[in-house]
Amino acid sequence: MTRLTNMLRRHEGVEKYVYKDHLGYDTIGVGRLVQADIGLGLSDDEIDYLLKNDIARVEAELEAEYSWFKNLDRNRKDAMIDISFNLGATRLRGFKKSLALMETGDYSAAAQEFLDSRWAEQVGNRAIEVTTMIETGEYQNASA
Repeated sequence: MTRLTNMLRRHEGVEKYVYKDHLGYDTIGVGRLVQADIGLGLSDDEIDYLLKNDIARVEAELEAEYSWFKNLDRNRKDAMIDISFNLGATRLRGFKKSLALMETGDYSAAAQEFLDSRWAEQVGNRAIEVTTMIETGEYQNASA
């Protein structure tokens, strides 16, 4: 780190979570004002950086928890990453039948089990898209 970086970190403080600064504005990191009406928010590059790190984290979690995950084709891995990204690891574990069917390679039945859930009702088209990916092994959106 540069001397300037060290000084700014010391003066502003370093926060991993959104907090209210001394004026009551939503702030994060090293004094980054993120309040919608007056803040900088995040640049597209920063958003992409965070997303890339989050995808890598979720993929590593899936690889560590489910031995069968590494054997999936790339598109089915992407579908499972999407589902886990949305649900989180703890809630994903609740899909015991779906996960067992993924392990055996019965992707059609696994997709149906995922669809037969409150999660699918809540996320609508997202569930249809990713479960179709699980069933077919193909991306459903032409822009993907």
